[in-house]
Amino acid sequence: MERRPMDSRPSWDEYFMDFAVLTAKRSTCLRRQVGAVIVQDRHVIATGYNGAPRGLEHCAERGGCLREQLGVPSGERHELCRALHAEQNAIIQAATLGHSIEGAAIYITHQPCVICAKMIINAGIERIVVKEGYPDELSVQILREAGLKIVMLGEKE
Repeated sequence: MERRPMDSRPSWDEYFMDFAVLTAKRSTCLRRQVGAVIVQDRHVIATGYNGAPRGLEHCAERGGCLREQLGVPSGERHELCRALHAEQNAIIQAATLGHSIEGAAIYITHQPCVICAKMIINAGIERIVVKEGYPDELSVQILREAGLKIVMLGEKE
């Protein structure tokens, strides 16, 4: 087996973001596939992707996305969506499994919306790493007010 150079190893942020990207592939959302991974002490605690609540039909099974049909812009009117967000599902999974996530990091394929930002704050997550932005400035403001910064993958902290 050929060995690769040590400097080609992914950073911890890249490594855990790869998990988030893989997790997003399970998403049932027709608009945007999002994955989230909660990490504590370099160990994966929980994962989540966006999709309908457990046991309920997904939008594809119901004839399409209601927000899309109504022409709702991205980042608005989340209450019309059937799905839970990836961050919500990851936080719920940690709780269901009995894992505290106080002080953890969360790796998300996309910047959290304001609803998820508030959940992240109250869950005690201390570090947020994202791969892509999302059009929700209120989310950024609330996280900043809570002393949390969104780190774009590859950006210096």
